[in-house]
Amino acid sequence: MRGIVMDLAVGVIIGVAFGTIVSAITDDLIMPAIVAVFGGLDSIDYFAPLSQGVIATTLDVAREQGAVLAYGSFITAIVSFIILGFIIFLMLKALNSMIKKEEKRTPPPGPTPDQKRLTEIRDALVTKK
Repeated sequence: MRGIVMDLAVGVIIGVAFGTIVSAITDDLIMPAIVAVFGGLDSIDYFAPLSQGVIATTLDVAREQGAVLAYGSFITAIVSFIILGFIIFLMLKALNSMIKKEEKRTPPPGPTPDQKRLTEIRDALVTKK
């Protein structure tokens, strides 16, 4: 049981680190390129004011002024999720192909001595009838 718990703990730690890497790639590489192509503003600053008093142009200042719908950060989170899902898909696909190759290399085990004896007994009983 302790080994399973340790494996789970290592998996969680690696998952968090991997999520940080994906967030950095999304925030620092992909989203700036998308923003440069589609408008020039930082995508996190895309928001819709939900109250009359919001006149700011950046999300942080707008949140101080009133309620806002911050759809830019939501889009960034969706892009992060898609990247993370695609990478996990590729990892699982590679793992499955390695498992299939290993199964092809190792021949299936033959019958055990007990199974051989039971087969002989079955055959002997069938021939008596």
